[in-house]
Amino acid sequence: MTQFSVNAQRFDPYKNFKFRVKWDGRYVAGVSKVSGLKRTTEVVKHREGGDPSSTRKSPGRTEYEAITIERGVTHDTEFEKWANKVWNFGAGLGAEVSLKDFRKDLILEVYNEAGQLALAYKLYRCWVSEYQAMPDLDANANAVAIQHLKLENEGWERDAGVAEPTEPSFSVPA
Repeated sequence: MTQFSVNAQRFDPYKNFKFRVKWDGRYVAGVSKVSGLKRTTEVVKHREGGDPSSTRKSPGRTEYEAITIERGVTHDTEFEKWANKVWNFGAGLGAEVSLKDFRKDLILEVYNEAGQLALAYKLYRCWVSEYQAMPDLDANANAVAIQHLKLENEGWERDAGVAEPTEPSFSVPA
């Protein structure tokens, strides 16, 4: 079992604005937002025959919530290519779905303020259940066009191989 080191000097939690997403062994360009990782375990209630006045509880099935990844619209077609593996309009009868390779494992990396890798999570057997290629367009708005991928997954875990970084310190001349 891997033990995490404890940095007694670090008081502040990590910020949520330095992160990267990796799939197929490379980083995905331009990702600006990733929804939270959440799992829920159902509660199974039962009673014992000799004690009908109290309910006991035990864990049931665990569900992993879908995550959403957002990025600005560019000419990069990675989001669209993956979404088309699940459903490709016009591909022809029987060829709409790529059953062999529509799932991917992802890595979500979180960095500290100094740009050092602090945490990583592995997300397993992800596939696109929703794809928004373009947002609502509005000539009166002052905003970036954002595309979305909603990814179903079959679980995630923290990468225990990522150790807490030794944070840099700047010395001030006397």
